[in-house]
Amino acid sequence: MKEIIYLKGDATAPQVLGNKIIAHICNDIGGWGKGFVLAISKRWKEPEKAYREWYVDRVENDFRLGEVQLVLVERHIYVANMIAQRGIKVGRSAGVPIRYEAVESCLEKLAEEATKVEASVHMPRIGCGLAGGKWEKIEPIIKNTLLKNDIDVYIYDL
Repeated sequence: MKEIIYLKGDATAPQVLGNKIIAHICNDIGGWGKGFVLAISKRWKEPEKAYREWYVDRVENDFRLGEVQLVLVERHIYVANMIAQRGIKVGRSAGVPIRYEAVESCLEKLAEEATKVEASVHMPRIGCGLAGGKWEKIEPIIKNTLLKNDIDVYIYDL
């Protein structure tokens, strides 16, 4: 089975050839404005626009935990908006917003999409920033979804 490749650098600027999917975690309340999404929005406007439209039309579509929206931003580069965070953490509120079962569902769907477009997957340590998740729980999910499906995975640390 493949291994995760850890790199120093910016996940919004993958340095490999071929099709690439930049994956990140979104919340389920339509909020976009803190964390890794700022780096995405700095480079491309389409992922935020698509996410906000997806949220606004949620009664008519599949916007919910565990779902993925793939947005083409450049030739060979997609951004995957993955809904795997319940709300946002406010102040000292109890619990964390990350939903591990939603991460797993998103990554299973992402594995299918990456296979279809023959893409590698690039991401920061998803779910471990504002979502409050633990890498020790996220890493095995990546292994059991993406790596199990022979997808090249690159994790970026700044």
